[in-house]
Amino acid sequence: MRVFVTGGSGFLGSAVVRRLVERDVEVEALARSAEAAATLTRLGARPVRGGVTDSDALHVAMRGADAVYHVAGMYRIGIKEAEHEAMFQANVDGTTLVLDAAVAAAVPRIVCVSTVGVFGNTHGKVVDETYQRPDRAFVSYYDATKYMAHGIAVARAAAGAPLVIVQPGAVYGPGDHSEIGAQIEQVRRGRYKVKMFPGLGITMSHVDDVAEGTVLAAEKGRVGEAYILGGEVTRLGTVLDRVADLTGTRRPRVTVPSLAIRAVVPLGRVVGPLVGVGPNLREAVHASDRVTYWAASGKAERELGYRPRDLEQGLRDLLASA
Repeated sequence: MRVFVTGGSGFLGSAVVRRLVERDVEVEALARSAEAAATLTRLGARPVRGGVTDSDALHVAMRGADAVYHVAGMYRIGIKEAEHEAMFQANVDGTTLVLDAAVAAAVPRIVCVSTVGVFGNTHGKVVDETYQRPDRAFVSYYDATKYMAHGIAVARAAAGAPLVIVQPGAVYGPGDHSEIGAQIEQVRRGRYKVKMFPGLGITMSHVDDVAEGTVLAAEKGRVGEAYILGGEVTRLGTVLDRVADLTGTRRPRVTVPSLAIRAVVPLGRVVGPLVGVGPNLREAVHASDRVTYWAASGKAERELGYRPRDLEQGLRDLLASA
């Protein structure tokens, strides 16, 4: 069996590639740089030079593939408006070109990685795949682009593409360079002194569980269906407290009020990088203050055999790998 993967050198993509290689699947994966190509080679995949907007490279690489896994995407919160075009190209244009190339190559199974973020702010509700966000009040530009990309995947499936969508939550694990990953690392090192947005509601998904679920979606998923690949529904403050308890470091005792953070929004170019987000602090606040991204993975557990580990075990596994 031969498959093609986009984003295979990234955080989640590399875990997907490892799972496929462990199954003795021949993996070819897109590589935008020599560094990405070297990473893929170490993982046991054959790198194919090009990016998700390189239509010619996509069409050639997908010929004869048994499956395509579209994992590539750009995730950042708080970016400058000048960076919007690059994110649109990666998340929206890239999804369009990858899925259309897979359809043109008559690939028999396509898996597209979306996110529970397409539901937007769930306002304290734990939702499932049937949920429709009531409006398009996007909390970030990332939110907007992933919503559009998800819509593209749904439209291709409705038109007959042999496509399955997976929707991870907040993916964490070894090698996580997201804002949440950075805060977990700060707690582990005893350097996290104050809490910011501890009430942020997140669905924690261990990267290895999501990778396994993504491969299971290709093997067992029903065409045209979406599957939430979640884990424990919790809040950011709870996650950081658990990390502190597991590492024996002191829990942060001070919480920065949201009003105080909003007050320094005009200083985002300075403050944003200091707190681990981009310079657009207004967007970071909008995506984190009184927001929940809560979703349940019952459907994936029933139909795919998806088995997410609980947060306690996931954090222990993460800390043991540090």
